[in-house]
Amino acid sequence: MSIHIPTKKNTKLKHLLSHINEDAELHQLWKCANINAVDRSGISDHGEIHIRIVSNAALRILRLLIKGGIIPSVVKDHGMETDDAEVIVVLASCLHDIGISAHRNDHERYSIFLAYPKSRELLKDIYEEPALTTIASEVMHAIISHNAKETCLTIEAGVLKVADALDMTEGRSRIPFETGYVNIHSVSAKAVDSVDIEPGDERPVKLVITLANSAGIFQVDELLRHKLKNSTIADHVEIIAKIEGEMERRLIEIYKA
Repeated sequence: MSIHIPTKKNTKLKHLLSHINEDAELHQLWKCANINAVDRSGISDHGEIHIRIVSNAALRILRLLIKGGIIPSVVKDHGMETDDAEVIVVLASCLHDIGISAHRNDHERYSIFLAYPKSRELLKDIYEEPALTTIASEVMHAIISHNAKETCLTIEAGVLKVADALDMTEGRSRIPFETGYVNIHSVSAKAVDSVDIEPGDERPVKLVITLANSAGIFQVDELLRHKLKNSTIADHVEIIAKIEGEMERRLIEIYKA
């Protein structure tokens, strides 16, 4: 499966995407990570589909922030360009979960061990030193910071943290739950119909979460709100959660304690 994102006029991002789609090792790392996640740990997908969703969401959020006047950290702190910030969030999105190929626990740290040499390999004909090391370092920070409890120091890291949480539509919760068990995790994971990223009314970004059932509020509050609160972009994002239709959809037949 190829990763498709709207590169627009960003030639650096276009070249990076080509390298990513041609990298057999990276695609196998995604597969191995997903086997550890889904087949061996019983949690939700963390493979290529997740990567595609997160990379597109991250790029969309970043572009709306920039349009709203928010300056990416690599521009502010390193004097680089917004095109470079796009490269950072997309590459970090593509590498943030490869550590699950080693283990789900502490996977963010395993990811950076694998991602630093891989990021330099993917970027080597796009950047020269010292820019190459700068971009790779910013990618590492974004990857380690996608952990909900980790402090983000850059706009780009905050973007990835929030984008990772947005992969929450039906059956794709980022909150681990045991398949077959009826609890707030499993029920709420079925309750999110769609996630839309739009220009905000009062802030640069608006996240519109459409729910089939009010149980989905658990996903929004426990996962998305928590990650947004611990990001660098909380002041620039508004969240709207809504239930469409006159009646809520029944998600389970019966609950037995």
